[in-house]
Amino acid sequence: MAKEENEDVEKVTEAAEEDLEGAEEAGEADEAGAETESKSAKKKKTRKVVRRRKSKKEKEKPLTSAIRLCVESGKVGMGAKTGIAASLLGKAKLFVVASNTPLAIKSQVEKYSSASGIPLIIFEGSSIELGSVCGKPFPVSVLSVYETGSSPIMELASK
Repeated sequence: MAKEENEDVEKVTEAAEEDLEGAEEAGEADEAGAETESKSAKKKKTRKVVRRRKSKKEKEKPLTSAIRLCVESGKVGMGAKTGIAASLLGKAKLFVVASNTPLAIKSQVEKYSSASGIPLIIFEGSSIELGSVCGKPFPVSVLSVYETGSSPIMELASK
């Protein structure tokens, strides 16, 4: 009987050891899963600007497409302080101002652009929409264009 009990104990201990090995392997798999989860959590933190696709009936406005093309192919500066400094130095060729820009900033940009002879376009959307058109995840109140690139934005400014 003692031999049978020893054999039963050995079988139980072997089964327990196998369970432990299986648990360790599962633990390694859980760690690997945790690494992929942490990577996916990092990916979720970085947001990209998602643009809504236009249907065939809704056409994109020419100013919007010209601004987007100018940001992609030319040189631009974003922000009111940058725009005012560029107008004082004579570097900017064009200003695009959002419609909801505060009056103090809008009047300063208008004053300096008219004194420097730089064209000014009032963007019909808000600063958040202007930022999204530029491909940025933040609002842009004033867009200063230094080089237009392949964009027809100067033709729109002359109209």
